[in-house]
Amino acid sequence: MPAAVIRARMRPRRPDEQHRTASPLELLFDLTFVVAVAAAAAELAHSLATGHYAVSGFLQVFFAIWWAWMNFTWFATAYDTDDVPYRLLTMLQMGGVLVLAAGVPAAAADADFRVVTLGYLMMRGGQIVQWLRAAVEDADGRRTAIRNAVGISLLQLGWLIRLATGETTTLTFVCLAVLELTVPWWAQRNGDTGWHPHHVAERYGLFTIILLGESVLAVSNAVRATELSPAMVVVAAGGLVLLFSLWWLYFIQPAGAGLEQNRDKSFVWGYGHYGLFAALAALGAGLEVAVEQTSHHLPLSPTAAGYAIAVPAAVFVVLLWAVNRTITQSPLLRPSTSVAGMVLIASAPLLAPYGGVPLVVVLVAAVCVLMVAVTLLQAVASSPGTTRPHS
Repeated sequence: MPAAVIRARMRPRRPDEQHRTASPLELLFDLTFVVAVAAAAAELAHSLATGHYAVSGFLQVFFAIWWAWMNFTWFATAYDTDDVPYRLLTMLQMGGVLVLAAGVPAAAADADFRVVTLGYLMMRGGQIVQWLRAAVEDADGRRTAIRNAVGISLLQLGWLIRLATGETTTLTFVCLAVLELTVPWWAQRNGDTGWHPHHVAERYGLFTIILLGESVLAVSNAVRATELSPAMVVVAAGGLVLLFSLWWLYFIQPAGAGLEQNRDKSFVWGYGHYGLFAALAALGAGLEVAVEQTSHHLPLSPTAAGYAIAVPAAVFVVLLWAVNRTITQSPLLRPSTSVAGMVLIASAPLLAPYGGVPLVVVLVAAVCVLMVAVTLLQAVASSPGTTRPHS
């Protein structure tokens, strides 16, 4: 699509389009989520460091971030016209992300979700207009587009009512979140919007890299704020190895081919990434807590600080197998490797009293490195001379 297009007719893009990759606008859009994810992870780290364990609030804020990103991504893979109206509506959604990020501290400290809700409404409002435009200009997909627009609009009223009545409880959040998740499924019953499997896989991979980058940034910021020590070096180096291993595990089997062959499993695969993404964001918070505990001796015990790393890492390795299993009968990361890794990772904090948080970080990283090695060896052994893992 030429960059100079002022106004183009919104038609679905071909799901088999050759060389379809993320656009510069999509990459810019993702950068705004760096701010939101960083804000959510920072507040989670603060709550863990002080022993408050505000995991529920983190999951609520992260749902708003993830769901707005995911809806934009799936719409873009079908209807990215890249003309002026499309770009301006994307900018509106980017503004909503920044507003949401600004409201994260108040939501974490006082359960004040006013600014977070405003940012979310801005993001979703832009998406509603996009769907209405698709309904007007794409006759074949009109019913699906209208259903999406109506469903999203009704849910935004629900979020406003929740805020106005002060019923910002976890229960009301879960109810509205479940309804949000049903809107695309309900809308697609009248016809599937065209989506590009390799483009979608690339977009999810890019967001995974953003989350891994947030963890690197969290460790870097924590290290800069403290005095350097041997224990600090061990935590930082172990954290880098851990993040690199998780990156390797995620990209060891590209998802594009699996999505192309199992288009009917796209909902499960896409929704399953909420847990994967949240685990990576929480891991960044856990690594930050590990650095602070090593240098400042926080009130939480080394074991508790160790679990701040081990729990999200264990959740990630198990969910990664489960998500891959939805789109391929034989995922390279096997269930035995995933479950064994989860058990070993979850057991690592039990040794914290003997070696502190640095020992936990090293052990978790070592387990993940071992999982990478085992997965590569099993992949080569099962298909010698034919299929090589994407290593």
